Amino acid sequence: MMITDRQGEILNGVVMEYIERAMPVSSQLLEKKRKFGISPATVRNEMQKLTDEGYLFQPHTSAGRVPTDKGYRFFVDELLEELSPVEVRLPQDLWKSDFYREATKFLAEESSEFALGYLAGEKIVWKDGWGDIFEEPEFIQPGLAASFAKMIDELEENIEEIFLPEVKIYIGKENPVSESEDFSIITAGFSDGLFAILGPKRMSYDKNIKLLYNIWQKI
Repeated sequence: MMITDRQGEILNGVVMEYIERAMPVSSQLLEKKRKFGISPATVRNEMQKLTDEGYLFQPHTSAGRVPTDKGYRFFVDELLEELSPVEVRLPQDLWKSDFYREATKFLAEESSEFALGYLAGEKIVWKDGWGDIFEEPEFIQPGLAASFAKMIDELEENIEEIFLPEVKIYIGKENPVSESEDFSIITAGFSDGLFAILGPKRMSYDKNIKLLYNIWQKI
């Protein structure tokens, strides 16, 4: 199915509301918050079509909808077409290793997610953001924190295999390591290293992609 402009607008609205609220999104809430200019019944019908096509998921019969990996992928691909720069403030005249350390800390603080930096020439990995990431509501689910920690370990062990000189977004089952279908990874690779932001799929892709793109442009 080709998504219409209206369906794309509704899908993106569901993703943005779910990222903000961490709760299934109903058609009533969506119409109230997003003002599509169409009837609630039409919004419901379009959401059902998006569910039937695998872009949305209804966890319970009486619940609203949440994005699937396919829904997040549509949202992220549209974001990539509309990127605009944001300012990154980092100390000037840093040694390369100091820059990577400070940039990793900056990414964790600004994203409120987990950040990783890797300097290939020195085989050093920096990790930051453990305090904030486990405050996310997803980690109430039993075993999810352990899965996340295991994913970080696997990513660090196999970091050379995902070392690509570009910005890449992996969502859920797209991720290059196991134990990661509940999470997303955004990486930015350079000639001599890599940065990554990692967290639940319900992350702020817009903000995080811009942060990494701007770090990428400064290397």
